[in-house]
Amino acid sequence: MPLLPFLLFVFVSSFTPGPNNFMAMSFANKYGFKKTIKFCLGVAVGFFVLAFLCSFFNLLLINLLPVIKAPLTILGVGYMLYLAYKTITSKDDNNEKNEGNDKNLFIIGVLVQFINPKGILYGITLVSTFILPYYTSYFSYFILSLFLGIVGLMSSSCWSLFGSIFQKFLAKYRQLFNIIMALLLVYSAISIVFH
Repeated sequence: MPLLPFLLFVFVSSFTPGPNNFMAMSFANKYGFKKTIKFCLGVAVGFFVLAFLCSFFNLLLINLLPVIKAPLTILGVGYMLYLAYKTITSKDDNNEKNEGNDKNLFIIGVLVQFINPKGILYGITLVSTFILPYYTSYFSYFILSLFLGIVGLMSSSCWSLFGSIFQKFLAKYRQLFNIIMALLLVYSAISIVFH
């Protein structure tokens, strides 16, 4: 597996603004960091399950239809380039507060993974592009899914802990931040094509 493009894609996709991170930041503003940890743990568990399911779904597709491997890779690279475009052209439009009961934050964190298009496409892209071409054991899928869950925990925790700092940074340097994140996504996509 091309490790640097894999890690860049995971970092950019996990730590850039998205539903999980915006919700973590919003819940931290509403309930405080301690209570928001429940949500962050829910994100980790939900994304672990989602990544593991994506591994089996993609493996099933590749085993049933071996010709689908190339289209899945092309789809993954295309999605990464699309994310780069969306990142560089994004505007700050998340001014609304997320509502929720602080007792259900863990369940919200788990369930939001299965209705979050960014997370689902990220999981499918990551698995089909970086995991299935290089690993064949179920244990590998489990370990990599666990790693992705931990990264999800780290990113949502960072956004909740440093939410106000990130808000100020993004407001002041948003365009520069978006350009850097988009370039890292393009580099990851190009590395997949030429690896």
